[in-house]
Amino acid sequence: MRRVDHPRFIAALRQVEDSIDAAWDSFCAESGVPPGTAETRELAEVVLQDTSEFDWRIVDGALNQLTCPDCGSPLGAGASGCPGCDKANGFRFAARETDRPGVPPGNEHAIRVSSAVARTRHRYTPRARTGYELLLPDLLDGTLPTTPEAQRLKRLINQLADDDLERLLTPADLHRKEV
Repeated sequence: MRRVDHPRFIAALRQVEDSIDAAWDSFCAESGVPPGTAETRELAEVVLQDTSEFDWRIVDGALNQLTCPDCGSPLGAGASGCPGCDKANGFRFAARETDRPGVPPGNEHAIRVSSAVARTRHRYTPRARTGYELLLPDLLDGTLPTTPEAQRLKRLINQLADDDLERLLTPADLHRKEV
């Protein structure tokens, strides 16, 4: 089974997507903008003018409302190398991150990066997406690896062939492959 087909990963990705949708819907309601209207797209364009003013989930929600003029994909989700998507993908990383209560500092940053990679996995190398995708469910549960733990995971990932990487379902699978 491939990681992206495993219930653990599917549930984590659904949780992220639901949180982005909820943040965007709430932001639209607070702004008095009905969902699915031309005003919604205009609001998304306003958000993207200065993403540092908004939570990352609102920025990702705004990106979901727009289409890339260069490739026709959802904005920021097209192939790496698409000028419009590359620029928009960078916007998401200027947004605010606020850690949830009771999680280690930096957990929200890790969720944001991991979810961006998992949601647009075709934009990243197999090694990059493996690390972020393996950790996403645990990050959503409130954990955060230490720097030495993350470095160890990266070292283990770098020892595997691309085909083996897709079959890793949990961080424990990676530890079992340690040499």
